[in-house]
Amino acid sequence: MDKEKGIKYWLESAEDDWRVANHLFEKGDYSYALFFGHLTIEKILKVIYVDRFGETPPFTHRLVYLAKKVSLNLTENQLELFEAITDFNMEARYPDDKFSFKKKCTKDFAEKYLTNIKEIKEWLLHQIQL
Repeated sequence: MDKEKGIKYWLESAEDDWRVANHLFEKGDYSYALFFGHLTIEKILKVIYVDRFGETPPFTHRLVYLAKKVSLNLTENQLELFEAITDFNMEARYPDDKFSFKKKCTKDFAEKYLTNIKEIKEWLLHQIQL
């Protein structure tokens, strides 16, 4: 993988996903807004991976795993947040028969987590050595 192209690809893709997350939130589609928030963080972690190792990042959606692969020192709160955000990926894509995640995703719930995702996004972008 060409390092520059890889970084550009993952950064552009993450920014597109972040725009979609905000658009979905504005339209009231909170569960999918959180799903796209997860994709944003996942892709920024993959930017960091490409930046540090110059190779294709692992094919995974697990944020804690990716953070460990790039040697980020996460606080306990960040670890818990990364786990919660990872769950948004699975719960939005594979809802249970009662759609419990979708019901849990009120405007306040989604807004709280999207604010957390935005803070993590900005922190991660500062980890890139460009």
